[in-house]
Amino acid sequence: MDVKALLHAHPEWLAHLESADGPDLVLPADPVPELLRLTVPHEDLGAVLATRPEPGSGQWWLAERCVRSLVSTMGSLDGPPFFQPLPELGPYFYVHVFLGAVPHTLAYHRELGIAPEVSWATLADLGRCMAVHRKRYGHGGLHAPFWLMLHARGVLYALGRLQFNRDTLSASVGEAVRAAGMPAGPGSPALGVHIPDFLGPLAPAACDASFALAREFFPRHFPGEQVRVMTCGSWLLDDQLGAYLPDDSNILAFQRRFHLLERFGDGDMLGFVYGEHAGDPAALPRRTRLERAIADHLAAGGTWYGRLGWLPF
Repeated sequence: MDVKALLHAHPEWLAHLESADGPDLVLPADPVPELLRLTVPHEDLGAVLATRPEPGSGQWWLAERCVRSLVSTMGSLDGPPFFQPLPELGPYFYVHVFLGAVPHTLAYHRELGIAPEVSWATLADLGRCMAVHRKRYGHGGLHAPFWLMLHARGVLYALGRLQFNRDTLSASVGEAVRAAGMPAGPGSPALGVHIPDFLGPLAPAACDASFALAREFFPRHFPGEQVRVMTCGSWLLDDQLGAYLPDDSNILAFQRRFHLLERFGDGDMLGFVYGEHAGDPAALPRRTRLERAIADHLAAGGTWYGRLGWLPF
C-alpha cells in the first residue's frame, strides 16, 4: 500500500510528518503485557497483534512519523496537526502509534515527578477508547485517535473519576470569567474537565476527590501555569435535564458545580448514552431514567444541547 498517496488528501499533515524529526519507532517484542496494562480489551487483542506494522513498510514509516509528531510537541499546548482517519490502514493502526509513544510519554512524566500510577491511569484511556468504539459501532477499532494525542503529549491527566487537560481560556469563556470578577481572561491558563465513559457513576464524592487531586497535582507539576479556572463543555451540563431527573441525581449535582454559559450542538449526547443504538431517535431504548428522559424530550419535539461551564480552580 502506498501510504504517502493516502496522505496527499491531507497536505498540511503530510508536510508536518515529513519534517518531523525524532526517535526511531520501537515496538515491544512482546507487546501483550503492555497492551493489557493499557487496558486494550481482550476481544481486540488478537486483531491488534495481527496488524502490527512491518519494519520498512509504509505503515511503519507513518507510525514512526506519528510518534515523532507526538514527541516533538511533548508538553506543549500548541499541538501538531490532528491524526487523520485512515480506514485503509485498518481499525488498529493508531493503537500501534500510541504503543510506540508510551516510553516517551513515561519519560516526560518522570522528568516532572509524576507518579507512575497517574501515568498508567492516564494512558489506560487507550483501551477505554477502544471500548467506546465498540459501544458506538458494534465492532473493534479505536475511537477518536486525535483525542489520545493529548494523553501521549503530556497535556491531559486522569485523576480519579475525572480527566483534566492543560488549556487556555477561549475569548468568550475568558470574557465571562473576567466579568464574574475572576483574575483571568481570554488566553489565561485553565484546565479542561472531562468525564470518561466506563468509570462508574459520576458520584459527587468521587468528583470531589478528583477536583481535590487536580488542585494539588497541577501546581506541583506545572508551577509556571497559574490556573484560576476550570472549564467543561458537555451534554451533561444541559440544564434541561433538571426537568426530568430527580434533584439528587449525580448529573445535576455535577451541573451545580459550574457557572453555565452558552450552548453548542448536542455534545454527541446520543452517541455517549446509546452507542450503536443512537441511529433512530424514534426508537431509542428507555432502559434507564436517563435514557427515558432523553428519549421523551426528543419525542416531545425538544432539542438537547451541549453546554459550556466554568468553576474556580
